[in-house]
Amino acid sequence: MGSKEGVNLSKQQKKKKEITIDSFCTGNEQRVNETEREESAKEKSEIPVNWIQALEELKMQFKTQLREAEDNWEKNLKTKISHQETEALELKQENGVLKAKINQLQNEAKEMKDEAKKMKDEKKEMKDDLQRKSDQKEKDDQKTKDEIQSLRTRIQQLESSDLTRQQDTIKQNHKNEKIEENMKHLIHKTEDLENRSRRDNLRIVGLPEDHDKRKSLDIILQEIIKENCPDILEQEGKVEIDRIHRSPPVLNPQLTTPRNVIAKFKNYQTKEKILQAAKKKSFRYQGTIVRITQDLAASTLKKRKAWNTIFWKARELGLQPRINYPAQLLYSYRGKYGHSTK
Repeated sequence: MGSKEGVNLSKQQKKKKEITIDSFCTGNEQRVNETEREESAKEKSEIPVNWIQALEELKMQFKTQLREAEDNWEKNLKTKISHQETEALELKQENGVLKAKINQLQNEAKEMKDEAKKMKDEKKEMKDDLQRKSDQKEKDDQKTKDEIQSLRTRIQQLESSDLTRQQDTIKQNHKNEKIEENMKHLIHKTEDLENRSRRDNLRIVGLPEDHDKRKSLDIILQEIIKENCPDILEQEGKVEIDRIHRSPPVLNPQLTTPRNVIAKFKNYQTKEKILQAAKKKSFRYQGTIVRITQDLAASTLKKRKAWNTIFWKARELGLQPRINYPAQLLYSYRGKYGHSTK
């Protein structure tokens, strides 16, 4: 009797565990209650459900849900990148409109200056004419006096108009300065958005183009990583790449250096590991040195390039220089850190 009761108690505990797993997976309390009522009505001699099989099904459900969550995350990421690229295009269009307005305002300001100069010359001529007629006032009749008064009134009007135009010119200059500041802000924002849209990219410099005829760029990149930093490779022996291409897409026969290779990674952390490894040592591919750098906007690269002479001079002086994002030069002098920007 004691052994039978122990077996029945063990069966009941297994049934309760199965119910707990089912309720954890589906979150349906009503189903748990119905299961408990059905099992309480069963005879002790019935065979319990195979909870090991249920656990395997639960694992498969978790894997399916995890896979769906990863797909949704990737779709959301691509949607955000598309929105950022759309915003960057809109900002570029706004920059074009602002530039056209600035040119129009500059032309208007030039016309106002020319008109003011013309009025100034006219005022001087009238003053001279007034002076000549004032010298002869004793000889002039009442008609001459009326003309003099008319000329004075006209001069006052011109002076008042000239002052008003000067004030308008000052206000217009303030408006132009504000527009220029807004344009600089929009250009900076556009550049930042472009750099952020490239945050998953790496630029490969110095890779000969004759390799492209034998292998695809995807395979070549996998071989570069395997040769220089194999610890970064994933379990399948490679890294996931979204896309890879030469830039610019059309070969210029006048160029003697190979075009850069742009690679976009699916995993941001993998890209960062490769970049950090490239900073510690020189990468090679079949005996050729290749340089791995962060892919940035052309305007940002131009700003960074402007620091080259100062950067190497600072390195010769032992100032430990480095360039931070987007184009800021950092250096160390006697234990104190400083920075400069362009």
